[in-house]
Amino acid sequence: MTLVQEMAEFVAASAFEDMTDDVREQLKIRVLDTIGCGIGALDAELARTVRAHTASFGSEGNCTLIGGGSAAADRAAFYNGTLVRYLDFNDSYLAKGETCHPSDNLAPVLAAAEFAGCGGRDFLTALAMAYQVQCRLSDVAPVRAKGFDHTTQGSYAVAAGVSRALGLNPNQTANAIAICGTAFNALRVTRTGALSHWKGLAYPNTAFGCTHAALLAMHGITGPQEVFEGNKGFMESISGRFRISWLEENLDRVQRTILKKYNAEIHSQPSIEALLELKRETGFDAADVTAIDLETFDVAYHIIGGGEEGEKMTVRTKEEADHSLPYLLAVAALDGGVMPEQYRPERIGRRDVQDLLRKVHVRENEAFSRRFPDEMPCRITVRLKDGRTLEKSKRDYEGFHTRPARWETATAKFHRLSGPFTTEALRNEIADSILRIEDAPVSNLTRLLGQVRTSPGPPEASPK
Repeated sequence: MTLVQEMAEFVAASAFEDMTDDVREQLKIRVLDTIGCGIGALDAELARTVRAHTASFGSEGNCTLIGGGSAAADRAAFYNGTLVRYLDFNDSYLAKGETCHPSDNLAPVLAAAEFAGCGGRDFLTALAMAYQVQCRLSDVAPVRAKGFDHTTQGSYAVAAGVSRALGLNPNQTANAIAICGTAFNALRVTRTGALSHWKGLAYPNTAFGCTHAALLAMHGITGPQEVFEGNKGFMESISGRFRISWLEENLDRVQRTILKKYNAEIHSQPSIEALLELKRETGFDAADVTAIDLETFDVAYHIIGGGEEGEKMTVRTKEEADHSLPYLLAVAALDGGVMPEQYRPERIGRRDVQDLLRKVHVRENEAFSRRFPDEMPCRITVRLKDGRTLEKSKRDYEGFHTRPARWETATAKFHRLSGPFTTEALRNEIADSILRIEDAPVSNLTRLLGQVRTSPGPPEASPK
């Protein structure tokens, strides 16, 4: 068998019973977290633009849009995926040479599951499959150093998850994976230099294209079966040689994914936690700060600290702000948190944060780099006008796999993000539907997502 045929056998043979109770629990936590991120983005300008674009093709379809309405499966995958990704608050997976957001797969898998009339068990299995494929390819075949985006491995993950949700046979699945792996090799320039809307739309676009490709494969369209190892295939053209036995894989990689505590790029999480703990412990005033010095691991430095992917002192937009360690640490020092409100245009442009971010200095610590990705070490030093020097070190943060998020933590984040667009009763229904998703058709969940408002409603009255 070719590698893609082996992967297809793995996809088709996977079953709900292959997951342990712990895996299922962690998967449900990520479904709740991801949907909260999606609902929380509903009033973003970009979300409104994509919704209008989706509506221009007609309002009739097989799949539910978060916030009401429907569309064809591929367009639902694109729109819902845009919502999930916009805040940049969804989960991540860290490999030595790659970082990705496996929850980006929820939108296409959910659309395919609704299209196929799946039960919750098949939906969870398909989603776990997408997580497994993306994470394991990130482990063995990283592409960032070659100039390609993590959505490249994502194309295989979407194809695998959607094929499993659609119930495709191994031959159809192999063709879906082969088409997607051939067609969607995206460039890393998406996340370097001056950042654009495409940072948040790159994976939704992959979800759109790969959902469409899987539906083509369902109808008999074929793809190159040697996409991995063949002449001018993925190994020869992009990744280099690697080995993986898909028939020996399981569905447990979701347990190594990590949730975000702060609304910021994943590699910034421990440094933000360290700074906020210092602020709480000492009560320092950001106006008294003369310098913030951060030592961190190589990946954080190069992606968001001003290393090889570009300087991070120029911050004008939400996309630039959430990928700038200087901005993130400055706004955390000033506001005592990093949440969606820290990315409003008027907040980004204010003089206080623009001045303070220029006092943030980031450098790589080689010893810390050697400890990544098993740890996320950092050391932050805050220098004050009165001569005091405050220091704190971290090896992880709350939400990392060494300190995993609990259902209660994810629920609190879900309520905070989705509160403006829902009633408390609807939020509780959505959370309960996810908690018990294996016992019902996936349409129970999508029906509830269709009841969410697309714009913030009036504040709920406090209970008497």
